[in-house]
Amino acid sequence: MASPAKEPFNHVARQLIAAFRGVPDHTPARQIKRPTVTLGPLIEELLVEHRIGRASPEDAIREQWPQLAGQGNSHYSHPGLIDPKGKLTIFCSHAIVRTELNFHKATVLARIKALPGCGHVTDLIIRAG
Repeated sequence: MASPAKEPFNHVARQLIAAFRGVPDHTPARQIKRPTVTLGPLIEELLVEHRIGRASPEDAIREQWPQLAGQGNSHYSHPGLIDPKGKLTIFCSHAIVRTELNFHKATVLARIKALPGCGHVTDLIIRAG
């Protein structure tokens, strides 16, 4: 990234020149001029950060959720996000399903780890939701 061109005069000098010429100077005194950044790298960074247009482990888990949790449990629960420590949050709308998923936690976790790109999931956090 190219560094911005340095202004030849400071703010006070620009005000004096503008007053001498009779031209109003509307530049704020505390304005910080930052370098111009092209949009390409910025948009790419945002796409990667928010996983837009890219397959994520959460998408793979959501697609396979009925097979991972069982047909009955999948209707009353849904997987959330994987945190940086590898913990997947699962939200359940019924206490019975929450208890059932806690009982089968090891089995569901093993099935999730078998999915491509999901080997880094270390634990399941099962919550009401």
